[in-house]
Amino acid sequence: MSILSSFNIGVTGLNAAGQSMSVIGDNIANAGTNGFKGSRAEFQDMLSNSLKGIDGGDQIGSGTKLAHVTSQFTQGTVARTNNVTDIAINGNGFFQVDAPFGKGYSRDGAFHFDKEGYMVNGDGYKVQGFQPDEKGNITNKTGSIKLGNTTIPATPTSQVTMSMNLDSRESVKKFDPANPEKTSNFNTSVTVYDNVGTARLMTVYFNKATDGNWEYHGMVDGNDAANGVPGQLVEMANGQLKFNQKGVLEEEIPGLNSFNFNKGAAPGQKIALDFGASIKDGGTGLDACTQFGSKSSVSRHTQDGSSAATLSSMSFNDMGILTAVYDNGVQRELGQIALAKFENNEGLFKTGKNLFKETRKSGQAALGRPGADGRGEVLAKSLEQSNVDIASEFIGLMAAQRNFQANTRTITTSDQMLQEVLNIKR
Repeated sequence: MSILSSFNIGVTGLNAAGQSMSVIGDNIANAGTNGFKGSRAEFQDMLSNSLKGIDGGDQIGSGTKLAHVTSQFTQGTVARTNNVTDIAINGNGFFQVDAPFGKGYSRDGAFHFDKEGYMVNGDGYKVQGFQPDEKGNITNKTGSIKLGNTTIPATPTSQVTMSMNLDSRESVKKFDPANPEKTSNFNTSVTVYDNVGTARLMTVYFNKATDGNWEYHGMVDGNDAANGVPGQLVEMANGQLKFNQKGVLEEEIPGLNSFNFNKGAAPGQKIALDFGASIKDGGTGLDACTQFGSKSSVSRHTQDGSSAATLSSMSFNDMGILTAVYDNGVQRELGQIALAKFENNEGLFKTGKNLFKETRKSGQAALGRPGADGRGEVLAKSLEQSNVDIASEFIGLMAAQRNFQANTRTITTSDQMLQEVLNIKR
């Protein structure tokens, strides 16, 4: 029986060496596969015979068997690319895609946009992420990341914010709309947009009415005004600014506010002129327009309108947020990559096509944002390469070959011994 059992033991060794070769060969074949995680064959000895029963000792093994094939989730090398939609994960986590069998998980970040504007992988499976709300703020709602419309409609200006100082040393002047340049102390211009996105130039004139009391007048050239005369300014907004003795804005008193543009614009557009939080509005007045004894100047002015625009570029940041940039300078967030985290990565089931799916051993996927709660960061214009080390695989290849050769010697030697036994009868 011992000679016959040695045959079986040798066969188990041959099977083990062959299975080890299969695992190593698969690793080598996928050395160039993006996001591939190499596997390791793990063997166990088989049940043995004991000459002393349950007392232990003096045991004869029955060979070996393949116990586990464990995926190695070490970090692969991150390579830079020129593709905006190439994304790599540096650390723990998986991309989630909408696969035919359900939710699939992958480390391969070679994505692109399909004809419908969805972000997909090479097999057309939609990439999942966090969705924006109507204002472009990223929410906790998940869904397929979509590029959306490549054009955005015009946004009419509803507010102009100015941060400035008016020189308290200026002399008092009475404003004349027919001659604003000579009857004002200071002026500044800002581009605003009507309801159809046409850019209009508004000039705001400031004149000192009394000490601590200024007037402002928002005027537009007659070429942009309804029923206007080109070259003649038309007043469309005015109001007063009151400062205390410390030069701090005490109160804003708005007056006229009705912008009637021509060339298809809707009449009566309201554009609020905001000079900061005055004391009456609950502010300190220090972060608003001031009246100090220094030269009148504008440090900053902004407005919230824009013209209609088309998509000019897009990019991912280190938080995985996809930002679209339009040719009018407007930027909008279109979504954020979601990363899935598992309690046991080794428990995931390989489905092919660089995908895994969750199992009981892996636990359920916990979706979250990149860099949060143990998830890795994402790197734009990058791809994670295979984590297979070719040099180590070649060493394992030679070891498997030696094991195979050694087990063949076990079988041939056992065969020779059996032949000797058969020759005894002769």
